[in-house]
This record gives sequence, C-alpha cells and structure tokens, in this order.
Amino acid sequence: MWRAFIGIIRKEFIQGLRDKNNLRMLFVMPVIQLVVMGYAVNTDVKRLQLDVYDFSQSAHSRQLIEAFKAGDYFVPVNRQLEGEAVPLWRLEERFLGKDAEMAVIIPQDFSEKLVAGDPVQIGWIADGSDANAARMGLGYAGQIVRTFSNTITGRKPNIELRYDYLFNSEAESRYFMVPGIVATLLTMLTLMMTSMAIVRERELGTLEQVMVTPISTITFMMGKITAFAIMSMVIMGVSLQVGLWWFDIPFAGSHLLLFGLSLLYLLSTLGLGMFISTLTHTQQQAMFLAWFFSIFTMLTSGYFTPIANMPEWLQQVTLINPMRYYIEIVRGIVLKGAGMADFYMSVVGMTIFGLVIFAFAALRFHKRAREKGNMRILISGASGLIGSALLPALERDGHTLIALTRKRGSQ
Repeated sequence: MWRAFIGIIRKEFIQGLRDKNNLRMLFVMPVIQLVVMGYAVNTDVKRLQLDVYDFSQSAHSRQLIEAFKAGDYFVPVNRQLEGEAVPLWRLEERFLGKDAEMAVIIPQDFSEKLVAGDPVQIGWIADGSDANAARMGLGYAGQIVRTFSNTITGRKPNIELRYDYLFNSEAESRYFMVPGIVATLLTMLTLMMTSMAIVRERELGTLEQVMVTPISTITFMMGKITAFAIMSMVIMGVSLQVGLWWFDIPFAGSHLLLFGLSLLYLLSTLGLGMFISTLTHTQQQAMFLAWFFSIFTMLTSGYFTPIANMPEWLQQVTLINPMRYYIEIVRGIVLKGAGMADFYMSVVGMTIFGLVIFAFAALRFHKRAREKGNMRILISGASGLIGSALLPALERDGHTLIALTRKRGSQ
C-alpha cells in the first residue's frame, strides 16, 4: 500500500514538473498577483483633486489654501488664479469629466469675520459617486479647518464647513459599488466563457472537425463571438436592472449609450478570452489563466481603490487595462448622467485596446486552427499504420507522429 501511495505522489510530481504551462501558472502568477495586490489594494485616500474658489483673496484665505496643500491628502488648485479659470457654475462639468473630485468655496467676508471672531461658513462640495473618497475627504477637510481656526484665532473653532454631495446626496457606498460589480461580472463572465468554450471544443475534437469543413476560420470565430456577446449583453442588462431596483439606485444617463459602449468593451474581453484559448491546452489551464487576468484587471481598474493612490509605475500599467475605462464609463452614465463628451478619452483608450487584442487573438487563433487542421489530416492518413488508439497522443505531439511513421516505414 505504501509503495503504491509513494508511487502515486512521485508520478504526480513528475507529471506536474513536465508541464511548463502549469509550472508558470502555479509559481509565476501568484507572485505577480501578490506584488500587484500589495500596491493596488490601498484603502488610503490621498491626492484628491480639489478646486478652490477663493472669493476673499485675503491673507487668511491664502493661509487656509496652504493648509490644504500640507500632507498628501489634497491637490488644491485655485480656479481664479491658477491653471484654467473655471467659474463655479461649471463645477458639475468638472466632476463629470473627472477633472475634479471636490471643491472648497471661501466667502468674500471670510477674513473680516475670522478676525472679528464671528462664525464663518465655508462651502464644501464633493463628487458623491465615490462615496468612500467623498466621506474621507470631508473628514480630512474638517480636521484641517479646525486646526487652522485654532492656529489663527487661538479660540474654539468658529469655522463651519457646510457640505454637499453631488450625484449621491447621502454618500451611500452602494451607489459606487453596484455599477462596479456589474462591470466586474461582465469581465469575468466573458473571459471565462470564451476561453473555456473554445478549449473544450478542442479537447472534444469538434474544433478540428469544423476546421476540415467548408466553414472558414473567420466565420467560425465570429459566430461563436457573436453568440457570446449576445448572451453577455442579456446577462449584463438583467444584472444591472436587478441591482438598480434592489438597491434603489437611480439611473441618470442613457441606456442606449451604456449598451453601445458595453458592446465596444466586449471587443476587449472576448478578444482577450480568445487569446487565452490559444495559450492553453486544457479547460483547467484556461480557467486558471482567465481567473488570473480577471483578478489583475479588477485590482488595477479603480474598482476597490482610486488609481491615484497607486504608485506611479502601476498607474502607467492601468492604461492598458480596458476595465479601467469601462468602470469610469458605467459609473459616469449610471450615477452622473454623463455623455460621450465627458469620457471620450476613456472610449478612445478602450477602443484601441479592443482592436489590438482582438486582431492579435484572431490572427493567432486562425494560425493555430489551420495548424491543427493540417495535423488532423496528416493523422487521418496515418491512422491505418499506427492505430486509432494513438491519435489523441499524436494530436498533442506532432513529432511523435513523424517518428512513429518513419519507424513503421523502415520496417
């Protein structure tokens, strides 16, 4: 019994070490995920883009602005003195375009009331679509204002921060999470469904059977992709409507625009799933690789934590992540009612990635399918010599076929 037990263990180790694809998946990918998660999953909220509207233009107001610059929590820009002059009434447009996340409004009589010891009110407006950042930003601002008031007056803080959240008046986190969950589900579903379905057909032998029919590779590929796209859009639509209804989240934008851009996003995910199918030989490998890519895209998309909190090098990596752009689009349309002009750069980035990965995957799939079809024909011609029992092994290793055929011929 023990000899058999040890033999099985030894056999599994030998078999596992022979498969280089499995070795890469088991050792390289977990290390990559560990490094990425260590940098990407950062719950600190820093470097918030803060628009400053200083109607006082006094020494005290400038001191307060400098107080917001201290630390690494805000990046304040005085919209009347620095950069592009933007009137207050255009603040919502800046929130829609992700150009600003918060704004502080200093009244004209700020300095006079501060010196006289009278109560002073400061306006604070935050983009409520990211509820966590909005709440934490308000907490940071409250602490900064209290410290500033103590330092200037030496008395009990008499500056009141009057705040408001746009697009999410109660700053509820479900407004932020539900659209992100829908984007995540669509990504994981299409990646796994596409990669595993194609590999399953290859394992069963039906892919090679189709390749020897008059159906072209492009026709076969587009037929499968279209079916997956239709199923994915139906599932996405149902999931989104259920989520919005169950959690009572208003839909502020255009359904037609959301579904049109979702179809564009599928160009990336289905192309990536098809590319994974060309790298793997079994459904287990395809599932593992699709899971790896799903986790990677989710962590670097801004779904959990803001991209601005990540290291500079990782922020550059997120530029090739299509889910980053899609999450911005979904949240912008659902929560803010944003239009194409508000996130056109996200649409451009998502389109470029989708076209590149889909074209590359299609070329690789066509090349591999043609090679498989040629190998199938060669194997069929040699089946009378070497027996049908060896066909699965020969399909996995063309060199074995050549060696056995030559040996048979020499006899």
